[in-house]
Amino acid sequence: MQSKQNLIALRKAQFQQRLLLNHQLIEIVKHTDSHAFLTNPAAHNVYLYLTNYVRVCSEAWLKTKLTTLRVLDWGCGKGHISFLLREMGAMVTSCDVTSGAAFGQDAPIIDRASISVVSLEHPYLLPFNDASFDVVLSFGVLEHVSNDLASLHEIRRVLSPQGLFFCFFLPYYLSWTQRLAHLRGDFYHDRLYTKKLVKNLLSQSQFQLIDLWHRQLLPKNRISYVNHHSFESLDRWLTENTFLKYIATNIEFVAFKN
Repeated sequence: MQSKQNLIALRKAQFQQRLLLNHQLIEIVKHTDSHAFLTNPAAHNVYLYLTNYVRVCSEAWLKTKLTTLRVLDWGCGKGHISFLLREMGAMVTSCDVTSGAAFGQDAPIIDRASISVVSLEHPYLLPFNDASFDVVLSFGVLEHVSNDLASLHEIRRVLSPQGLFFCFFLPYYLSWTQRLAHLRGDFYHDRLYTKKLVKNLLSQSQFQLIDLWHRQLLPKNRISYVNHHSFESLDRWLTENTFLKYIATNIEFVAFKN
């Protein structure tokens, strides 16, 4: 395993990567309004570098190629994370509260890429054996479950020893975008998180924190930027090096099964 310091440096390096857009994914979703954010280079780029970070971090920590690791896309939603990881050669199991559709919406990625989705019938219990996975992913999922602590206990159960849990897009309690949404009556994220709360939840569920960071100061889903790579570099620099990180949209972390 790599040291925590090495993995923090690795994350910062990977977030600077300028990756090519996945035009196959864009082609699949271009006529589906609910998936329009994936056609916006600024938003699309975020998923590219986050999934690439999952690959590089997992390989460094577990000392093996991604192609040999068992990955759970927990709450796979529209299927774009499963799609990108499968293109990297990962053995991905996708699961969600629905099977074959993302929260009642059209699911062109799931349908076109023939992604099999395991249906979750319980608020937090998972239909998998102990130590079934080496990596579990939460791309904007943990904040929506009915019992986050119980869900973390269950994720730990299905992880192998030293297995990794990546949590992205966790809404931060001081986020200016979340506060603005609440003022407008939009409570899609009705539960916001502090770093202290994250650490307490991980401690109670017997996870060991590796890395915790702020990300995304400026919105990306609906706004198009002339040079999305340069914009992302600026956004990342502001959330790493200035006080503005304390009003960024998300906090994110990676932890391992202790």
